[in-house]
Amino acid sequence: MTAKRFPTAVMGSWPRSKEVLRALRDKRAGRISEEEFLAVTQKAALQILKWQEEAGIDYVSDGEQRRDNYISFIAEHLENVRMLSVSELLEYIDDKASFEEILGTLDVPSFSMTNPAATGKISRKKPIVLNDFLFLKKHTDKAVKVAIPGPYLLTRSMWVEGLSEDAYPAKEDLAADIVKVLREELEDLISAGVEFVQFDEPVLTEVVFTKKNANRTFMCGALTAKADAREEIAFALSLMNQVTEGMLGRGTRIAVHVCRGNWSTQDDILLRGPYFPLLPYFRQVNVDQLVLEYATPRAGELDAVREMGDKEIGLGVVNPRTETVESVEQIIGRVQELRKFVPDEKIFLNPDCGFGTFSQRPMNSDQIALEKLKAIVKAAEELRGQAP
Repeated sequence: MTAKRFPTAVMGSWPRSKEVLRALRDKRAGRISEEEFLAVTQKAALQILKWQEEAGIDYVSDGEQRRDNYISFIAEHLENVRMLSVSELLEYIDDKASFEEILGTLDVPSFSMTNPAATGKISRKKPIVLNDFLFLKKHTDKAVKVAIPGPYLLTRSMWVEGLSEDAYPAKEDLAADIVKVLREELEDLISAGVEFVQFDEPVLTEVVFTKKNANRTFMCGALTAKADAREEIAFALSLMNQVTEGMLGRGTRIAVHVCRGNWSTQDDILLRGPYFPLLPYFRQVNVDQLVLEYATPRAGELDAVREMGDKEIGLGVVNPRTETVESVEQIIGRVQELRKFVPDEKIFLNPDCGFGTFSQRPMNSDQIALEKLKAIVKAAEELRGQAP
């Protein structure tokens, strides 16, 4: 664990270059080998690492260059998982017209959306993010952060009625194997010395802010949350705590990231609301850090953090969806608000979310992403210069 006050971190994803996009398409089509694909994406990852080091970020990532988005990539790492396009997913949805309308209303990039669905008993075919970490660690002395889909996100997305039921009669049955897979991955990461593991659980806010309308979602496959929101939150909490049981305190910082979706630059159609409905989850989840979105007014006031327990807070201080680079003064002002509720040694600074959620629809450009990271680092330096 770092002793530096106000450490800075990235969230994970970074915009993909034309070369990486071409490599992703060619790999899917079988036109290039795995080795050729890695050559392109590893070169891109090293460039992104260089930019993060130039900015002075403390916890760096590989920019998730080998992923088409934050969840679909999981399919090639697991046995018996099939990728569904939006059109294929529609075959399993009763109210097709309503679902298509929702996708249009929410500005969901259906052209680049694919969904991993369990078609049989799942197991880990190969490591999920371990090899990405091992590669990056060869090229940097910085601490490395890796992001991985959380157990609730995976359960919600991968259990598709009419497709998954033969192997898993209910989503809870699938969840047990997802927990097993994630524990295996986390054990390997900790053993390899990874400094920071972030589990992404973006659909938690969708559960509480869309009031039981399980189809109104930016997660195309998230069609199984038909219980009361409190039941879903309790289910998500149980899954995360099963994953982290016995894993804390072993030298790897473990976090949960909860945002409001990062699928569009149109702020008015994204999920909004304060974190208060998720307090039962935040208070009881067994992780070191809560990574929260707070650079946008959609997140509500910071008051909610006073009720989240004794955890570190990864504070979102720049918005990855805007072209305007936040000023150092703005960032410091936001941190000063948090300091009323959280001690300095438990405050991390990071963007709200990744800069390249979907490979074909990045939230920003390389240059603006770099400038936003520089602003975060500059703010952290000024804060460190103040008396504790």
